[in-house]
Amino acid sequence: MPVYVMLTTLTDEGRKTLKDNPKRIKEVNKEVEAMGVKILAQYTVLGPYDFVNILEAKDNKAIGKVAIELGSRGTLQTMTMAAMSVDEFVSNL
Repeated sequence: MPVYVMLTTLTDEGRKTLKDNPKRIKEVNKEVEAMGVKILAQYTVLGPYDFVNILEAKDNKAIGKVAIELGSRGTLQTMTMAAMSVDEFVSNL
């Protein structure tokens, strides 16, 4: 199944929500998985992004749905990129 990297930045509203309810992250993860996207790994990072998520979805349409749904809430912004393993990349050369 295709793998995607989603970089997430919290908005001011998102930071407030997270501060008031830290468990919200796990609730959102359940919502993402209910949309048919599997969370393979999730990291909090320092720098221009707040989270790095490694996701597995059946196609671009499925991951796009997640990005739109989460972004429409006004609590975060995402940048999503398709990813492939180095072995997969090399075998396609």
